[in-house]
Amino acid sequence: QVQLVESGGGLVQAGGSLRLSCAASGSIFSINAMGWYRQTPGKQRELVAKVTSTITSGGITNYADSVKGRFTISRDNAKNAVYLQMNSLKPEDTAVYYCNAVLRPFHYSVPRDYWGQGTQVTVSS
Repeated sequence: QVQLVESGGGLVQAGGSLRLSCAASGSIFSINAMGWYRQTPGKQRELVAKVTSTITSGGITNYADSVKGRFTISRDNAKNAVYLQMNSLKPEDTAVYYCNAVLRPFHYSVPRDYWGQGTQVTVSS
């Protein structure tokens, strides 16, 4: 069984900061990517940021245009963890944030998506 446990959401005023954390546990052979998505009522879940593992570097990062320059994603491979530092938060960043990992539980597994339970981020104006 693989579990993703998130923490760090909450209520903050516009212009403030929050840091989200997510740790993967259980049977993990390898992790292809870890990242954060968010969702608001009536809308599809959207990518916020992700880090894709590479052989030759520390990983490739991707950000949604709306968060570039404000959010920073980082990974701790030793802890199977991913973090999202969110600065200069705006009311439109209000959403449920979900941790995602694309991983192989066993050496013979095909990589698949795993999701955390979600953590609420609310930014007041």
